[in-house]
Amino acid sequence: MKVSIVGGAGGVGASLTFNLLRDGTADEVVVVDSRPDMVTSHLMDLEQVLEQGATGTVRAGEQDEVGDSDVVVMCAGAPLTVNTSRMIYLEDNARIMDATLDHLDDDWGGTLLVITNPVDPLVTWAQRRSGIDRRRVIGYTLNDTLRFRTAIAKALGAQLGSVDAWVIGEHGDGCVPLHDRVRVNGEPVELTPEQSAAANEFLRNWYVRHVALDSGRSSTWTSGLGVARMVRAVTADGAGELWPASVVLEGEYGIRGLAIGVPVTLGGGGAQQVHEWDLTAEQTAAFLSAAALVRGAAEAILGSPSF
Repeated sequence: MKVSIVGGAGGVGASLTFNLLRDGTADEVVVVDSRPDMVTSHLMDLEQVLEQGATGTVRAGEQDEVGDSDVVVMCAGAPLTVNTSRMIYLEDNARIMDATLDHLDDDWGGTLLVITNPVDPLVTWAQRRSGIDRRRVIGYTLNDTLRFRTAIAKALGAQLGSVDAWVIGEHGDGCVPLHDRVRVNGEPVELTPEQSAAANEFLRNWYVRHVALDSGRSSTWTSGLGVARMVRAVTADGAGELWPASVVLEGEYGIRGLAIGVPVTLGGGGAQQVHEWDLTAEQTAAFLSAAALVRGAAEAILGSPSF
């Protein structure tokens, strides 16, 4: 299996490459990036990862090579800055993605995983622009769910990794945490109002707190591992795993022609099923509000003369 990582010399791309080689998911990993010296630096380092038992091959590649990939992962994006919303990167990152989409058309048989933010409007735009089947253009939104689980574990004093909880909606301010679907070690748990408030505060302010550090890096370790797991999930050997992910909806949740975070079953070829969970009136209102936010952003770039 060939996996091409566009923007592969960045933090998330490098972490992803390491994880793909480490767990043997890909036979061939191709690093595509506009910074050749940075690519070479990573490749020199990763050779010794292979010497320590990792499997597969890794090499540098060009944009025009992505068309025969089984999976293309879009990590490339504008340089990170101190901000309060991922939406500030929308036009710049759409322009960066455009060069890759030139090499993927509706006949392409692979799966496109979009990590670049803001992920929901970019998935919407990329699917419409390329014509690729909506089930094979998938946005990575797992980190919101992971942060929510971490927040609940902290609020309950539970062990990290023991909580099962979900976030849907926009990957950003419009995220919708599902407080009524919390389980700890497989058992349902009802949060107190104080615990719910603490979990919300942690989830909604994580991004702002992190970018305020002005470290110039994103959640490289979390995303690198999470995306490697997603790559494995959408391969032919994928076992039908339940994930939160951004996919274009065609009637589900009453939404059409728009990508937003929902629970999906991932397997060979991409999103095999969108699950329509029962939502409370409050959750439904928040979800539809998030969809309106994403639609406005997506229509702005779809109607831009630059694309």
